[in-house]
Amino acid sequence: MKSKKILRWYDPILLTLMPPLAALLIKFLMSTCRVIKVIGQDRKNDIPCKSSERSIYVTWHQRMSYFFYLFGARNLTVMISRSRDGEYAARLAGWLGFKSVRGSSTRGGLSAFREMIKRLKNGESTGILADGPHGPARVVKKGAVVMARSLGIPINPIVWGADRCWVLNSWDRYLIPKPFARVVICYPKPVSVPSTARGEELEACRRLLEERLNESSRLCDLYFGRERPWHRARD
Repeated sequence: MKSKKILRWYDPILLTLMPPLAALLIKFLMSTCRVIKVIGQDRKNDIPCKSSERSIYVTWHQRMSYFFYLFGARNLTVMISRSRDGEYAARLAGWLGFKSVRGSSTRGGLSAFREMIKRLKNGESTGILADGPHGPARVVKKGAVVMARSLGIPINPIVWGADRCWVLNSWDRYLIPKPFARVVICYPKPVSVPSTARGEELEACRRLLEERLNESSRLCDLYFGRERPWHRARD
C-alpha cells in the first residue's frame, strides 16, 4: 500500500496498539449515551444499515463521532485518505466495524470514487462526510450528489445533537458527546438526484442537501436550548 511509504519507524507499533484501544474507548463512551428522540420522518425503527437495501448516508464532519457507534459493525463503507493519518483512521474504522476505501481529493480520489460506486452497485451502503475532511465547514461537496446521480440512489442525510458535548477547537468545532449524554437524532427527507442532472440542476440538489443538513443540525441543537458553534471564532 502506498501509504506505508510515508509511515515513520515507530508507526507499525502504534498502529498495532492504538486503534483497538481507541475503538474500545469510543464504544464504551458512546454506549453510555442515550437516544431520547428521533426527529423527522417516522423512522424511529429505521436502524441504519440493518436492512439489505443499499444506502448513501451523509452527515457533517463535525457530527461524525457518535456515528462511530451508531453505524459501527454494520458493514458501512467509508472513504479514508491515503495519508499517514489516514492509515490510523483506516485501522480504527476497521476495529469499529467499518469497511474502507482509500483515497481523497489530493491522492487517489478518482479511483476511490470508482471503487465506492462499484461497492454500492454490489449492494453495500456507504457513509460520506458532506464537507469532507478539511471543509469549509457545512458546505456540501459534490461527491455524494454525483454518486447518487450515477446510481439512482437517494441520499439519506442524518445528524445528531446532544445535551452535553466536548467542543474541540478544530476547523468545524468537532463535537464529542460526554458520558451519559442525551442524544437527539434527525433524519431529514432524503435527497433524490435525477440521472439527467447537470450544471445548475445538480447544484440545486447539492444546495438542497446542504440546507437539510444545516436545518437538521439546528433542530437537534435547539432541542437542548442552543445551537452549537461550527467554525472557529475569528481573531
